[in-house]
Amino acid sequence: MSNKEEAAAVPPAQKATWGSFLKSIASFNGDLSAMTAPAFILSGKSLVEYSSYWTEHPSLFVAPAKEEDPAKRAMLVLKWFLSTLKQQYSSRSEQLGTEKKPLNPFLGELFMGKWEDDAGETRLVSEQVSHHPPVTAYCIWNNKHGVRLQGYNGQKASFARTIYVKQVGHAVLHIDGFNEDYLITLPALHIDGLITGSPYVELESRSFIVSSSGFTAKIDYSGKGWLSGKKNTFSAILYPSDKEKDVLYKAEGQWSDSFFIKDSSKNVIETHDPKKTKVTPLIVAPTEQQDELESRRAWAKVANAIEAGDLDRVSREKSIIENHQRDLRKKERDENREWGRRFFTRIDKNLVFETLAEKIGESIGSDKTSGIWNFDSEKAQNAKPPFRAE
Repeated sequence: MSNKEEAAAVPPAQKATWGSFLKSIASFNGDLSAMTAPAFILSGKSLVEYSSYWTEHPSLFVAPAKEEDPAKRAMLVLKWFLSTLKQQYSSRSEQLGTEKKPLNPFLGELFMGKWEDDAGETRLVSEQVSHHPPVTAYCIWNNKHGVRLQGYNGQKASFARTIYVKQVGHAVLHIDGFNEDYLITLPALHIDGLITGSPYVELESRSFIVSSSGFTAKIDYSGKGWLSGKKNTFSAILYPSDKEKDVLYKAEGQWSDSFFIKDSSKNVIETHDPKKTKVTPLIVAPTEQQDELESRRAWAKVANAIEAGDLDRVSREKSIIENHQRDLRKKERDENREWGRRFFTRIDKNLVFETLAEKIGESIGSDKTSGIWNFDSEKAQNAKPPFRAE
């Protein structure tokens, strides 16, 4: 996108508003996610929906379950993870011309759906399990192939010449057929394009995937520098967990574009081009059939106001939801009880995390996520509303 195109992301009538917003970011002391952005940069989509970006390619999600060789299986998990990055971090800016600030989910907010394609049926349930700090938990599963992903995460945003977002939490992929787990850590990111009013995400630093079968993938992220490089660039290696120099596979490319994976003989064995890989649409129940806590129904009036660019109506409708939530929290405090999560339970320890995280020196940081969250199948069976996406 050229500078001319980027500048066009800020409507002429809103340039003064955008400038004031940037100044308020620079002087804000606290978590930036709590700030209200100008209407033209707001998204009508809640952050609780973002869990769906893990599985918009269900065939890649289930592919490792069909591979007998553990090293190749770990490589296919890496390929699937890399394929999710575009959906998670750049698909919205490409569709809308700019990254939009998502709505902050309220405690207990739900998002449910399913994908149906050649991989069979893949299901999702996502729930906001904490509001202070904000934490979203999710579980995605495909019973036909015995693959399940569950995790939870939150974001901490700060400003230092640009917006930096540190993601807390993790995900674990489990493959029933091999009784195998993969711990996935979450990359840090920052927002570029603020001055032009056309924000986009750039990943930074590194993240890991550690398998119980004895392999580790290390993914290093880099962006476009002043003189060279391309945006959204990464380089990843897969190696036996105790032998980092014995690289079995190497992946390179742009996570928002195409990439390839080479074996130890430098032969290209896997490629991924999002332009050629079909995204499977997520099926969600019609808004009018959703429970009042389901995201698209709960935020419908706010989303409509954002679409209309009516900041006053956005503020009014958001205030109705926020004041209702404050009243609920007050009632819970008065009655000395806690909000009951419908699909997830706070647990004391996660042995899978502890075992795999030790290999990369990662700590669980439960104090930053209001605990350790686990999908509760018994709760799911008895949940109201029941899990469904028709």
